[in-house]
Amino acid sequence: MRARDLTAPFPTVTLDASVHEAAKLLAEQKLPGLIVLDQRGRPLSILPGTQVLRLAVPAYCQDDPALARVVDEAHADRFLRSLTGRTVRDALPEQPRELPITDPGATVLEMAALMARTHSPLVAVVEDGRLIGAVTLQALMDWAVAD
Repeated sequence: MRARDLTAPFPTVTLDASVHEAAKLLAEQKLPGLIVLDQRGRPLSILPGTQVLRLAVPAYCQDDPALARVVDEAHADRFLRSLTGRTVRDALPEQPRELPITDPGATVLEMAALMARTHSPLVAVVEDGRLIGAVTLQALMDWAVAD
């Protein structure tokens, strides 16, 4: 099985897109992350849903999870509202990581190794400099465990 066989169209965002809108897209389409494109439409980064959470969850709750319990339920339920006015650029790590990108001929093991190495729930599949879609962790695992 090759990347081309597991590739599906996948939503993208730009660096200046609203991270709140990106979070809604993640939720509505039940996505593990989004592909972030540069100005030329080429993959620049992957925005995992966990990075959106990192931006939305107050630092004091991340540093000391016990403090999250002291926030009343009404406010805790609305923590994503803190994303208003923030961009995808704000949610990405300051130090760029290896981009999980591959070509259509990559094997399942190559993609699994790339996902594991980059801690990414998806791999962008690019052919001739053009994004053709992505392979998600779910698609890869579904195929890998099938009999």
